[in-house]
Amino acid sequence: MSTSELPYQVLLYYRYTHIEDPEAMRQEQFDFCSKHRLLGRILVAQEGINGTVSGLKQDTESYIAYMKQHPLFQGIEFKIDPFEHHTFNKLHVRVKSEIVRLGLGERDVDPTQETGKYIEPLEFRDLLRNKPEDVIILDARSRYEFEVGKFPDALTLDIENFRELPEQLEAISHLKDKTVITYCTGGIKCEKASALLMKEGFKNVFQLHGGIVRYGHEADGENFEGACYVFDQRVVAPVNKVNPKVIGKCALCATPTERMINCANTQCNKHFLICATCADQLEGCCSTECLSSETRRIWDGKGYYLRGVNSKNYYSKDHSDLHQVTLRETQEQA
Repeated sequence: MSTSELPYQVLLYYRYTHIEDPEAMRQEQFDFCSKHRLLGRILVAQEGINGTVSGLKQDTESYIAYMKQHPLFQGIEFKIDPFEHHTFNKLHVRVKSEIVRLGLGERDVDPTQETGKYIEPLEFRDLLRNKPEDVIILDARSRYEFEVGKFPDALTLDIENFRELPEQLEAISHLKDKTVITYCTGGIKCEKASALLMKEGFKNVFQLHGGIVRYGHEADGENFEGACYVFDQRVVAPVNKVNPKVIGKCALCATPTERMINCANTQCNKHFLICATCADQLEGCCSTECLSSETRRIWDGKGYYLRGVNSKNYYSKDHSDLHQVTLRETQEQA
């Protein structure tokens, strides 16, 4: 079946805009998505909206039309991936203080006022083919994301969460006179990351428009190494249609792999790369210690687990939150 024949679509999107009443918008979003059978995760804050949803093609197209005509979301862009089924099992629409957390409080940046200049995917592809020495490509994502895939020679930061980015600026302060091009999954982190760099005195800051996902769509992902970590049950998505390569390595045996799971031990829950052989041998655990743990969940070959399930795979007494969740309980999207 070709991608054009796949019945479902996954939408990745964000929009920085002032939302006066986030709670009212939360309800509006929940009602529309419920009516159109969309599943996924949507964050609403006074600074805007950030979401990933999946649904049948006709339902996702209805959502796109609704969002594009909404007075608060004029100019919103969608990254669209065809798929064979839902990539979520439930709909979550939540109000947050930020749609992607940087945690600067009163020192926060405002991407609607100042942010790095866009560089389009095809322009970025051409730059990668013959990159000038004074151009720095900065990965604004977390460690577990770039371990699966990244652009060649990109500068990566040792961060577990985006909110740790400000702590890393001193270490790269010597690059303030360089041309810095930031990139992330879909663009939302780079809006803030590039704005923060400019605020801290970086003089020539750009961002890849639409991130890795749009680069894969418009430039066939040329020269991107590995796969793209995504925040739904696909976990990773292919990017490079021209010269793909696997750069991820099993945390236990270093075999090339792009498979990520959470440790089956509920007291560990480590998020890590693991090859199929090691995963089966350790039954989804990251170590022999976790394999012998009494809090180990039953290995199902996937690495997805139900909330409220104990080590014997029984439901907990609280049945109110028994739903399938993605590998990583995180709000960092797009």
